[in-house]
Amino acid sequence: MATWQLGSRASRDGLGESYSVFLVALVREFGWSRSLVTGAFSFLSLIHGGLGPVIGWILRRVGPRRVILVGVVVMAIGLVLSAETTTWWHLYMAFGVITALGISLNGWVPLVVLVRGWFPHRVGTAMGIASAGIGAGIFGFVPLSQILIDGVGWRWTFRVLAVVTVGWGLPAAFWLVKDPPSFEEGSFGPHRPEALASAGGYWTLAAAVRSRRFWGLAGVYFMGNCVTQMLMIHQVAYLVDHGVPALIAATVGGAVGLVSIGANSLPYLYALLIGLGYSVLSPVFPAVASDLFGGPGFSTIYGALYTVICLALASGPWAAGRIFDLTGSYATALWVGLAMAVVSPALLWVVGPRRPNPPPESPDRS
Repeated sequence: MATWQLGSRASRDGLGESYSVFLVALVREFGWSRSLVTGAFSFLSLIHGGLGPVIGWILRRVGPRRVILVGVVVMAIGLVLSAETTTWWHLYMAFGVITALGISLNGWVPLVVLVRGWFPHRVGTAMGIASAGIGAGIFGFVPLSQILIDGVGWRWTFRVLAVVTVGWGLPAAFWLVKDPPSFEEGSFGPHRPEALASAGGYWTLAAAVRSRRFWGLAGVYFMGNCVTQMLMIHQVAYLVDHGVPALIAATVGGAVGLVSIGANSLPYLYALLIGLGYSVLSPVFPAVASDLFGGPGFSTIYGALYTVICLALASGPWAAGRIFDLTGSYATALWVGLAMAVVSPALLWVVGPRRPNPPPESPDRS
């Protein structure tokens, strides 16, 4: 299962962050504004995030494996259709809706639920191992996408990435993924309420949203992801604007996913620094949520929190593109990002209790 986790994160996150090189190609071919092109990624994030609670509810009933299998197929279909784009709404429908649905079914929420189901007492460590796939995916797929775009064009690059998605995702999900014992026994579903009640209270979504720590954690998620995704999506365009060749810019983006604010000699230094910080986010976020709101209702609660994450993924890239369209510079967006990067960990320190609150005594099974 660990092999699938690494490979899944590598392919899925690598494909997502590869949009930074598609941004440059689409702007050049169609002459669209950067906010319009990044809007497709923001639309994907909104659809993806809005489905978070629904995916969490489905996971409790059918388990992660079957959800992931369907997601791989839908994601590949979305990428193939994205290759047929001739006007902006084609891109929004194919990439922003269909690919978003595939990513939701084959994405972060199923992975977190799967890892937590197998390693309930080592969530942070297990997520750290699984999240290694993020760096591998970005490092490999972003430069690969640029090489393919230079060689065969962005349309065939979408098609190649669809083949890669199916070629890895389906065999891996069939042979390497297994639902945790808790799903197989039905203890995460609605079939054993008497066992849940006898074990004492547990967190539900209704109870969690009444907790100030839920909203504090949502604020941490929003700010942390807003700034990182803003940088990841606009990194290649920024470097190309400053005279860095597209392939080198994609390589820098692949190394860590950083917008450089310096001259040509500085991008890799900034890539190293931001990469060290970015690598912490993926395992820490679900681990904190698990500590605060663990229990049978975790998949639905985390699905709701993931909606907040995706709102950040949508707003950060779009806002940066809009700021660039209006001012001709990313300077304002970078200053806002810096402020968020400072406030987010400070807020986490405030909302993270030394001892998590006990769950409510009377579960709300509605």
